[in-house]
Amino acid sequence: MALSEAFLQWEQQTQAQSRYDGEKSLVLRLLTRRVGTLSDAARSQIDALSLPQLEALGEALLDFATLTDLEHWLRSQAEIS
Repeated sequence: MALSEAFLQWEQQTQAQSRYDGEKSLVLRLLTRRVGTLSDAARSQIDALSLPQLEALGEALLDFATLTDLEHWLRSQAEIS
């Protein structure tokens, strides 16, 4: 693999990770504001979500009223995986 190809691959991975980290940070802030302090278990489950799942959670959280709503959503994602 040429050096320029390796650099481009690294750059793409870095950008993807930055996007993921930004999305996760935003979702966590919105969830905390919406349903209150998140448990360590909920945070761990959110950490394990893929980018498309984080994006889906970002939309779903608009319908959440309680921490239980988040827990149900996370449980449904675990069943799909």
